[in-house]
Amino acid sequence: MWDKGSFISPFYRPRCLSAAAPASAGRAKLTHPGKAILAGGIAGGIEICITFPTEYVKTQLQLDEKANPPKYRGISDCVKQTVQSHGVKGLYRGLSSLLYGSIPKSAVRFGVFEYLSNQARDESGRLDSTRGLLCGLGAGVFEAVLVVCPMETIKVKFIHDQTSANPKYKGFFHGVREIIRAQGLRGTYQGLTATVLKQGSNQAIRFFVMTSLKNWYKGDNPNKYINPLVTGVFGAVAGAASVFGNTPLDVIKTRMQGLEAHKYKNTLDCAMRILRYEGLAAFYKGTVPRLGRVCLDVAIVFIIYEEVVKVLNKVWHTD
Repeated sequence: MWDKGSFISPFYRPRCLSAAAPASAGRAKLTHPGKAILAGGIAGGIEICITFPTEYVKTQLQLDEKANPPKYRGISDCVKQTVQSHGVKGLYRGLSSLLYGSIPKSAVRFGVFEYLSNQARDESGRLDSTRGLLCGLGAGVFEAVLVVCPMETIKVKFIHDQTSANPKYKGFFHGVREIIRAQGLRGTYQGLTATVLKQGSNQAIRFFVMTSLKNWYKGDNPNKYINPLVTGVFGAVAGAASVFGNTPLDVIKTRMQGLEAHKYKNTLDCAMRILRYEGLAAFYKGTVPRLGRVCLDVAIVFIIYEEVVKVLNKVWHTD
């Protein structure tokens, strides 16, 4: 009488091994955090040079409080007045501060996201939407604390300084020296709470949407090729979702980092003052220019990031 277990076992193991081979071959390729940092920095630098004018207009409209009364009648009027007063280059005032911040910001964002997502993927290398959201949240918090808050504070002060009768900042490094001299290092960390909330929710929403769309598009093939144009569309959708999800936080952050930030006790006080004196609609001030910039921004960043990673995979072997 044969032993059923000993009879089946030799037959069963080869089947397991042959079945495992396709799974191994079909495992999603992971991106090394080092590649993500480099690719993210390159993508961030190129993107901000393209989209900065819309960021400038958005910030000006958010700083243009109703109580002043408003200086601008809308997006086109803001552009018109800026060009008339300072020329086309006026739309790029503050670019240096944002460029210096955009490169490390994107580098930190993608580096942290890839590091966290590599730990969170399942045995096939797939990252589900919920974990994508959490990894995006972590990446957003890191970039807010390490890069975004100090650089955004400087950028907003630069742009706000231009609206004053006698601008006092002559350039990036001069402005940084003046801010630190007058307010200390703390002066570059105004609105930290609002920035962490904004960046955390921003990246959580964007990576959740991107992960969901990419999983849907790839189906059962985790290594399916995605055309750059498709990546751009996915990025634009992710960007739009983040704009509608957290523009109020962006408005609060901008106010907390402006030259008149001293009149607010904290983030909550800023929010309450805006609601009390300007109404609920003020929380969505600058939404249209921000929507255009962010959709373009996220689309460009993801396209360039993915393409640079592909190039790095050919010349930088980390497996």
